[in-house]
Amino acid sequence: MTSRTEDLLAIRPIIESAKIYDSMGSDELFQNKTLRPIIKMQHNLLIAVFNNYIAKRKNVFYDLSLPKQLAYIDNSIQKDMKFRNSIKGMIIGQFTVEEYELYIQNSSALNKRMMNIVKERLIDSVQAFVKPEVLIAV
Repeated sequence: MTSRTEDLLAIRPIIESAKIYDSMGSDELFQNKTLRPIIKMQHNLLIAVFNNYIAKRKNVFYDLSLPKQLAYIDNSIQKDMKFRNSIKGMIIGQFTVEEYELYIQNSSALNKRMMNIVKERLIDSVQAFVKPEVLIAV
């Protein structure tokens, strides 16, 4: 029987571009070793959650210009505390106990890093947010 820690680490993707150096600060190391792989693994869930966020707010997102859509994404991540906390929970829930113990030592700075990565992933995936009736089966 494997432990929760082994199971969690085994399912995380490897990110070749997330380099790890001895000279890195602890926050950057945590970002590259823990946050980036978890957020990459949770990408499809984050897209689904943001699609639901759009729907619950009457789909106004779809009527915005691209620059305003990008600002909407940024605003939802930075200002909507309920949404932000929900996303944090999806990511923190994938931490090992040891990672959580590191996280709570500097949670404020790590939360900023976490939310910035999530925001960039959503912005990079803005084309995934398409008005439901536009999706036509061929």
